[in-house]
Amino acid sequence: MARAGLAPSTVELAPTEAPAARWRPPGYWPFVVPALVVVVGVIVFPWAFTLWMSLHEWKVGADPAFVGLSNYARLPTDPRFLDAVWQTLVYTALSVVLPLILGTLAACVFHARFPLRGFLRGVFILPMMATPVAIALVWTMMFHPQLGVLNYLLSLIGIPPQLWVFHPATVIPSLVLVETWQWTPLVMLIVLGGLAALPTEPYESAQIDGASLWQVFRHITLPLVAPFLFVAAMIRMIDAVKSFDIIFAITQGGPGTASETINIYLYSVAFAYYDVGYGSAIAVVFFLLIIALAAALLVVRKRTQGSVE
Repeated sequence: MARAGLAPSTVELAPTEAPAARWRPPGYWPFVVPALVVVVGVIVFPWAFTLWMSLHEWKVGADPAFVGLSNYARLPTDPRFLDAVWQTLVYTALSVVLPLILGTLAACVFHARFPLRGFLRGVFILPMMATPVAIALVWTMMFHPQLGVLNYLLSLIGIPPQLWVFHPATVIPSLVLVETWQWTPLVMLIVLGGLAALPTEPYESAQIDGASLWQVFRHITLPLVAPFLFVAAMIRMIDAVKSFDIIFAITQGGPGTASETINIYLYSVAFAYYDVGYGSAIAVVFFLLIIALAAALLVVRKRTQGSVE
């Protein structure tokens, strides 16, 4: 019984601490391990082995000899490699810019409502579904200087026949023509998806203000679809810089080495000259080039977004 005038004392009991639970592996580990094994076997090990080969002088039939960075030191003094880098950059730039322009124009056309729009969309994306080797064979026949249909069409409008892929000055633009024909539908689909997701309010306001079609496209459509254009440019850049099948099937890097990109030169060094060590060094530098181009595109996107904001 508590004394008068004194508040009853309260005793706070410290909560009992739960014993520390022992660590147990998550229950999903049996499902993750097979995927890790596949990633290590398919991605990590090949790249580690490629790095190891690039540090050795290794030709098929001979034992590998460690040479350090000698294979990498050869690259700046190899004129054929330098030409391949330049031709790869030109081919990539043209193969990205032209499909972006034509694909955006096609998306704006197919976004409008007109009869047979769905059917024409399906016809437009057919080139994207064809296999690269089949495309290469068809375009090789079309590029023929005497029997090709392209020179026949040029003759109808009074233009003399061209050599197309059989001349060093026109081989890269001719290959870009094939690349543009095949992959413009992909850009069209990406931009078309962006156009379908745009709000209608800005266009209604522009119509009330009396804006022209070009002003609507320049100040409303283009900024709103810019993220979709960036995705399309990234996909096209990565695909174009490592393009191999169409170039090899049509020209095999010719005439001479006029259309020899890094991929074609890498194939020649590793599988025609059997210089595996030097070819591995080219593969490593090629991979770094792809990363650098992707990083540059990301920087351009960030600066573009900053200027818009």
